[in-house]
Amino acid sequence: MDHDHFIGQVQARAQLASRGEAEGLTRATLETLGERIPEQVASHLADQLPTEIGESLRRTITLEGEGSGERFGLDEFVRRVSERGHLPEPNAVYGSRVVLEVTGEATEGVLSKVRDSLPEELRPIVDAGSAGDLRS
Repeated sequence: MDHDHFIGQVQARAQLASRGEAEGLTRATLETLGERIPEQVASHLADQLPTEIGESLRRTITLEGEGSGERFGLDEFVRRVSERGHLPEPNAVYGSRVVLEVTGEATEGVLSKVRDSLPEELRPIVDAGSAGDLRS
């Protein structure tokens, strides 16, 4: 999947008014995901995405080579996406689900490894997709 198709899918599924909003939502979601998952998992996922999109996963600052993998739950994940994307939290939840759904389609199975690296509390945001329920 190329960059334009990826962003177009996010825009359509999240019912966003512009490609710029879709870009911002994608960046906010993937930067936050990049902070939460181990660095090697983020790097592997980024390698499977269009370069411009994958770079959002690589923006995480690492300390002394220890990698990312910060410990935070669903509420903090949503708060960070909301803040970065300038979105109300309910929109950040749904938008993140859309971005992760499209990411899963674009990476053919790699997202399952990402899901496995997350705690149970965060897995529903990967599993729900754009049409499912987000229940923990």
